Amino acid sequence: MNSKVNARQKIRYRIRKKIAGSAEKPRLSVFRSNNDIYVQLIDDANGNTIASASSREKDIAAQKGNKVATSKMVGESIAKKSQELGIKNVVFDRGGYIYHGRVKAVAEGAREGGLQF
Repeated sequence: MNSKVNARQKIRYRIRKKIAGSAEKPRLSVFRSNNDIYVQLIDDANGNTIASASSREKDIAAQKGNKVATSKMVGESIAKKSQELGIKNVVFDRGGYIYHGRVKAVAEGAREGGLQF
């Protein structure tokens, strides 16, 4: 494994020691690949995913735009899904990525959609 991946993994473990999601306040976990971005609402107490959204969903993938704009749409999508489930508060887990660019866009989109963290 290369050192960049190892460094991110260490950061992920450090973050996960401090934060955990529950059924009332789930963890909003972000995964960023080169082309796509994925977010999940996770209940760590029971170990299951409550809701998820990604840039590969048909309605998001159909829209043109750069990766940052797409990421913002993903954030708004997860916020809409969480509102339907009655979830307003979440814990943001940046997944070891720097809070910048696409990760920041997801957070801003989720906040605009009505999530609080």
